[in-house]
Amino acid sequence: MDCDPVIPGGREFTLVDGVWELSLPRADLQRIEYRFTVTRPTADGVAAETILDPDNSLVVETAFGSRSVMQMPGYAVPSWLSAPSVVGGFTPMSLAGETTDDVPVTVWAPEGTEGLALPLLLVHDGPEYDQLASITHFSGAMIASGVLPPHRVALVHPVLRDAWYSGSPKYLRTIAGEGIARLHDQAPIAGPVVVMGASLGGLTALLVGLLDVDDIGGVFSQSGSFFHARLDEQESSYKYFGRISRRVQEILDTRSTSRPLRIGLTCGSLEENVGNNRVMAAALQRAGHHVTHTELADLHNYTAWRDALDPHLTEVLRDVWGKAQG
Repeated sequence: MDCDPVIPGGREFTLVDGVWELSLPRADLQRIEYRFTVTRPTADGVAAETILDPDNSLVVETAFGSRSVMQMPGYAVPSWLSAPSVVGGFTPMSLAGETTDDVPVTVWAPEGTEGLALPLLLVHDGPEYDQLASITHFSGAMIASGVLPPHRVALVHPVLRDAWYSGSPKYLRTIAGEGIARLHDQAPIAGPVVVMGASLGGLTALLVGLLDVDDIGGVFSQSGSFFHARLDEQESSYKYFGRISRRVQEILDTRSTSRPLRIGLTCGSLEENVGNNRVMAAALQRAGHHVTHTELADLHNYTAWRDALDPHLTEVLRDVWGKAQG
């Protein structure tokens, strides 16, 4: 069985009365994504094949391909997924700045808002967030219900993800400087921008927010990769570990801020990043930011991040932008 190593128990099936069986202790999770690795004898030895569970029709698309899913009793998909949503359209553009390559962005906006000044949510790994976590449907549903005001969503494409999302100063300045200015020229921005992302994108969202840029008022980071030399030794071989850990330590050492942000953090309670997220939340709170930190009964995946959008992202957006009018 191929599943997250945090899930306890063995991975080898045994044949019992003609049926292959595997028993695992119940993990403190609402859902488990998994696949099977099947080995078969061949003329040259043994061939291994990774497959989905043929007896389970519940499948989720992930950043690393399809997975079978086991949902625990009591788990429910977010209600906003099936709720009415305002109709929106997509506009492609690119942000030029200090990076060698321009940063592609696709901007979603509700129909009929052309030329109007609206709040902006800027999403790292934007296309994946939309495909795998339905971020623009979330926005459309929250607008339709009156929970959030009409707003735009800038889906940032991760062209050079590792290089850009690892604390690259040129990338951070491109997004927070020329990037926001270009977005404002394309469509007027009303109020503070909220920046979000997950994993390395969650780290990057926070680093963008902590730049001295008054246009940014909020950050939403999911399972942020706040690598720390003491807590994340297993990541130390990663090419950009040193740069990330230095940037993280700078934040942890900061004791005050002249520009408090509204920051929301979510992380799976059993995933590797939970320790560094706890430390980061405490440090940001100590420095004077308004921080909420929520641990979830899921792991490091887009479905977990989707399921946490409401109420956690909703609360950040309402705090930064205010409640919808009318």
